Amino acid sequence: MKKIILGISGSIAAYKSAYLTRLLVKKGAEVQVMMTESATGFITPLTLSTLSKHPVLTDVRSEDAWNNHVELGLWADAIVIAPATANTLAKLANGICDNILSAVYLSARCPVFVAPAMDLDMWKHPATRANLERLIAHGVHVIPVGHGELASGLVGDGRMAEPEEIMQYLEAFFDRSKPLLGKKALITAGPTFEALDPVRYIGNHSTGKMGIALAEALAEAGAEVTLVLGPTHLQTAHPAVQVIHTQSAQDMYQASAGFFPNADITILAAAVADYRPMDVSSEKIKKKEGQTTLHLELTKTIDIAATLGAQKRPGQLLIGFALETNDEESNARTKLEKKNFDFIVLNSLRDAGAGFGHDTNKIAILRRDGTKSTFQLKAKTAVAEDIVAEIIRAANPEAVSGVREK
Repeated sequence: MKKIILGISGSIAAYKSAYLTRLLVKKGAEVQVMMTESATGFITPLTLSTLSKHPVLTDVRSEDAWNNHVELGLWADAIVIAPATANTLAKLANGICDNILSAVYLSARCPVFVAPAMDLDMWKHPATRANLERLIAHGVHVIPVGHGELASGLVGDGRMAEPEEIMQYLEAFFDRSKPLLGKKALITAGPTFEALDPVRYIGNHSTGKMGIALAEALAEAGAEVTLVLGPTHLQTAHPAVQVIHTQSAQDMYQASAGFFPNADITILAAAVADYRPMDVSSEKIKKKEGQTTLHLELTKTIDIAATLGAQKRPGQLLIGFALETNDEESNARTKLEKKNFDFIVLNSLRDAGAGFGHDTNKIAILRRDGTKSTFQLKAKTAVAEDIVAEIIRAANPEAVSGVREK
């Protein structure tokens, strides 16, 4: 049974949300309704609480309790905002958090759907178009508006989609085919920390965001996913992703080597340290009076990509990542051949919004046959879908339609 948050903002179309609530409950969904303050002027919380069989939330604070927006965001399988006014779209697009609906949106890790509702001129206004483009870049699904008579008396685009149409959209999303069902996928993600002493380490700025997004996208496509994750504060909430936590490059290799022989798909997205200290001090290295330099002798870490690439069996897919600062494509193609990858994902630190720490990425996919595909800057969740679509093309070409391309 799907857990759905239905968000309602202040539009005359809010009356349709009562029927949408009923349709969701009839399909077996558990529905938690949230309303902005202005929405309560169009339809009463009592009506929606009766239909949803749950109290309606209208504020982060209430007389009874503190409504935990983070917990609610993690609880839901999907957030559906219908109607989504121009005001609400602007708040979501720009991270303005002044009501429970926007607070839960900013805490959510599930798919988010918006069904806009507004007058014709508001719908066509450049500000609204820019906000929609930003939301789409963040991975939000926009349910198309309808054409017809509007509350102002004008005729044109801007009507909220009918509840039956919204249901069809949601069912198509959740019932889409699972083109990687039965496939085992292995992903490495995040940094590695190479100990210098009990306190210090050599590491890098990787957060693991891209690898986690890939793990979740593969799981959504039906794969059985094992994520070998380096030290990071991030985690996945997807129940179908098994996580193995590691620290060093050697730890990551040992964990990966155990799963690799049975993996149909392996993505090496981790930023693995190339070198580690030759000697690791058992005590914290202290500063010495008068000492202005400290010399470290480093030795190479195991090359996980090359080691696994040499073991690759026929039928396995091995995908690598290249983060370059110069001669990007040339260096990536060299790595593609040396590591025996089927294709490599290239991103450059020269591209604004790409690389470590960002919620967005800008990639190119380079293939062994010399072809490549380039993509615009997108949310990493959307980038993950692009990469998974490429994997599906390589693993099962007839099933490409199972994953939506951006």
